[in-house]
Amino acid sequence: MRLAVDVMGGDHAPDEILKGAFQSLASLAPDDTLVLVGPEEIIRDTMREQGVRDPRVVIDHAPDVITMDDSPVEAVKTKRDSSIVRMSVLGSAKAAAKAGAARADVVISAGNTGACVSAATMNMRRLPGAHRPGIACAIPGKRGPFVMCDVGANPEPRPTHLAQYAVMGEAYARCMLGIQNPRVAQINIGSEAGKGTDLTRQVRELLREMPGINYVGYIEGRELVDGAADVIVCDGFVGNIMLKVAEGLASSLFRLMFEHIFEHDPELAMRLEPVAKALFKKNDYHEYGGAPLLGVNGACVICHGSSQARTIAAAIRVARNLVERRLNDAIVQRLAEVATVVERAGSADADWSPGSAAPAAPAAPPPPSATVRSVPGVHQKQSA
Repeated sequence: MRLAVDVMGGDHAPDEILKGAFQSLASLAPDDTLVLVGPEEIIRDTMREQGVRDPRVVIDHAPDVITMDDSPVEAVKTKRDSSIVRMSVLGSAKAAAKAGAARADVVISAGNTGACVSAATMNMRRLPGAHRPGIACAIPGKRGPFVMCDVGANPEPRPTHLAQYAVMGEAYARCMLGIQNPRVAQINIGSEAGKGTDLTRQVRELLREMPGINYVGYIEGRELVDGAADVIVCDGFVGNIMLKVAEGLASSLFRLMFEHIFEHDPELAMRLEPVAKALFKKNDYHEYGGAPLLGVNGACVICHGSSQARTIAAAIRVARNLVERRLNDAIVQRLAEVATVVERAGSADADWSPGSAAPAAPAAPPPPSATVRSVPGVHQKQSA
């Protein structure tokens, strides 16, 4: 397998990114290739300093950098030699061949999320039937991990985008988490049918019509980690805020709890330290690596901007699993199965915009004799 890592993405790049990439070599197969994308001189100097001479490591020179402050779309268009853009080129068979490079089976970055999404969409393109890519994040819960999609790729989605996030998130829960019949829910301000925005209610109607979806309705934020659902659907604005609140809250609560116990009973605190560390590790996002960008034609894993070496090493393990378990094949199959519902909603969806009235409910299904356009199969494999 060929794995490409953006060396210059993230708050701690390039040092932590390279350190994590080198750590991952111990878990890679003998015939795997680790492609380090970034300024060649920086990569070679670091390899020399750390004594890395593994033949599985190759360098793909990308001298420019897209910063966290850059405008995503503009940066992708103007910084063609940046590590993010070059990484996304490697993730596409067509773009890589045009650039005279070998295609990467998976691409990984902790850089500017908007730029990663834009570059992947532009170069890797979308899977057949996918309208808009979304980031799916596995989050630890009381009864095991659950999936939330979207957590940052699409802050102003259309109804059909969110409906497809439910389908793609469901496929992720089946393939990656082993949940046979994932319960799909929307995050909302209440569980009653009339609650929420026009967008929320429109998506509800779409999900109720989709075949094969185990849709359980609305849930509130306080129910997220209690195991009320296995797949949570939301727009990227809400999802990203919820994700970061959860990360900060978990870290703060663990730290405050341990400090309080240590202050009142140091001996008890020392006895509880192994338990506290195990719980913290279970809820530490660094242990989960990155989140896949679902809907692109390849495997793209987007990591937290504050990723450390262990985050990148974990992301590389996650990325290999995405390809090995053929997640994209499962997504394409499910999108094809719900394509009729999405297509019927498409005309109203095209006229919809944030803040507008909700589109009318989808029309009745066509008669049996009607011809429904099929969705083509998955593109050839070679992937944030």
